[in-house]
Amino acid sequence: MKIKNFKKLKLYGFNNLTKTLSFNIYDVCYAKTEEDKKSYIEYIDEEYSAERLTNILKNVADIIGANVLNIAKQDYEPQGASVTMLVSEEGVYSDKPPEELNESESPGPLPGSVVGHLDKSHITVHTYPESHPDQGVSTFRADIDVSTCGHISPLKALNYLIHSFDSDIMTIDYRVRGFTRDVNGKKLFIDHKINSIQNYIDPATRDSYQLIDVNIYQEHIFHTKMILKKFDLDDYLFGVSKKELSPTERRKIKHRLKKEMNDIFYGRNVIKV
Repeated sequence: MKIKNFKKLKLYGFNNLTKTLSFNIYDVCYAKTEEDKKSYIEYIDEEYSAERLTNILKNVADIIGANVLNIAKQDYEPQGASVTMLVSEEGVYSDKPPEELNESESPGPLPGSVVGHLDKSHITVHTYPESHPDQGVSTFRADIDVSTCGHISPLKALNYLIHSFDSDIMTIDYRVRGFTRDVNGKKLFIDHKINSIQNYIDPATRDSYQLIDVNIYQEHIFHTKMILKKFDLDDYLFGVSKKELSPTERRKIKHRLKKEMNDIFYGRNVIKV
């Protein structure tokens, strides 16, 4: 389905379209002992503390041209963190006049500043570390939502978000809701061209992942799933190295990790890997 690019049309009043990017990342590892499992959770909590997540979201706000109004952040016991950021329109302009800004279906900066007009918008992140009760597999999940009203799409922050997390699996949803009007009163239910979320991701990153799209173009709903192609067991071991394991242990651990990753990627319990 070909979607018209409405960027040159004049609108009547404020752009009331709501554009929401939901971005979920998963990090999977094997922690053999209870002590290793505890250390992994402590490492994740430190690596993705509320403070660091806040800095990531501030950079996202810069990229989409948002002014931060309020920040609420919390580290939880025994694990996890949350940050909620309320943002509004930004009075900062780059050297480019608005009509020269890049609105194409292309990757955003890493990071940079994009002029945008935003109002009644928010950015949130929540983390969820967890572990399998008896197979040594631990999984860290972070859920990020970037919701904007107005000119710029939050997809311009996607490239930066992907590079801010070391992710084995990603699920990405994008939806445009509501409508705005041009000066003649015609309703516009989307104001930019999009065929796939993949087009907003750097080509080198796309090459590192297997990707699947599920899109409903007529409803302006877009979904992309990504899983790393490369698998090196040492990248997934916590508290032990591959050379310390027997060949049989390596095979069993690799099977468990691959099953965990495929379960998450396909959204169901996969019987065979």
